[in-house]
Amino acid sequence: MKNIMNKKFLTVSSLMLILASCGTDNQSSQETTFYKKESVNQKKLELSIEASGIIEAISSVEIKSKASGEVLFLGAEVGDQVERGSILGQIDQRTPKNILDQAKSDLEAAKVRLENAQSQFERGKELHSKASISDKDFEDIQENFAQAKSTLVRTEVTFENAKISLDDTIVRSPVKGTIISRTVEVGQVISSPTSAVGGGTILMTMADLSKVRVRALVDEIDVGKVSIGQIVSIKVAAYRDREFFGTVTKVEPKAMIEQNVTTFPVLIDIDNNENLLLLGMNTDVVIEVLNRDVSVSAPTMSLRTRKDIHSAANILNLSKDSVDKFLVDYREGENFNKFIVIKETKNGPELLWVKIGASDLLNVEILSGLKQDDVVFILPSKSLFDYQKRFKERVQASFSFG
Repeated sequence: MKNIMNKKFLTVSSLMLILASCGTDNQSSQETTFYKKESVNQKKLELSIEASGIIEAISSVEIKSKASGEVLFLGAEVGDQVERGSILGQIDQRTPKNILDQAKSDLEAAKVRLENAQSQFERGKELHSKASISDKDFEDIQENFAQAKSTLVRTEVTFENAKISLDDTIVRSPVKGTIISRTVEVGQVISSPTSAVGGGTILMTMADLSKVRVRALVDEIDVGKVSIGQIVSIKVAAYRDREFFGTVTKVEPKAMIEQNVTTFPVLIDIDNNENLLLLGMNTDVVIEVLNRDVSVSAPTMSLRTRKDIHSAANILNLSKDSVDKFLVDYREGENFNKFIVIKETKNGPELLWVKIGASDLLNVEILSGLKQDDVVFILPSKSLFDYQKRFKERVQASFSFG
């Protein structure tokens, strides 16, 4: 029984000793604070943006026939590479050929009528000069001659149009490229875009795939870092061990919003001379926005603003009066390219303003205010400092006997 009581006394004594040590004024006044010091030095700043996108054609051409009728022949399949002027299809020529034959016959007749009218005009002119015919008869002869010339011109135009209509039954490739889709088959009756209200039947779609485009969706936070002409690294699942390179050609002005995520399409052109990149392939895009050596660089976490400098200064036992005195003058560019750092000196921590340049998020270029081998303090942010303070207060309160 005595041993049991001794054990209970020791346990309670130990607990009282722990609680007393946690709640003493000395412990609360001597706070343990963690911070780092880091030298300012030369560094290479690198920053890139990652995005995803899809391979698409830079431009595609819809192939239609200017002639309506039955498709008798198709000269290319999907995936075929065709040259400019190659025959892609042929439409039934019977009706255009009949129209051409009729126009040719009308033209020959118009030529004969014009020859007769011209002969009559020459005879009438001679007779009129001798007063053998009246003025009215000569005027009629002149009118017949003019009408014959007009008729010849109209029939010539009709004949030329009939030849064009017959030529239009042969569909030729307007450009050099690759057939990427074919929507009709032999035997199908199609309509012409010149006569159909709906724009006519599309026979095929073709594109030049020697150069393709990636439409990459870049987050709105990063799109401001993208500029025309930047070199982009591209990878596709089919060739994981191969890296393709492209150039940013356009940043589209209209955002795309999906599931409350706002992105902007960035167009990237890629040379595809080997035809390895196929339309619709998913891509992983890396846009390098920063790759530069800077002579003076400091950790980004060493930068402070006037809103959180008091909490940082308090950790280093800098008086509030000295901080307030430092903050009396407003600096142009604060929170943009002017920030506060705490520098280590022989006389202790010292506040000073620095001007910054490029940043890779972890480190920042220092344009003025610091030089190489200076040492700066890296301290917790105000929000972290306040959280630590509240946490400690809750711990102390939980051990309080009051």
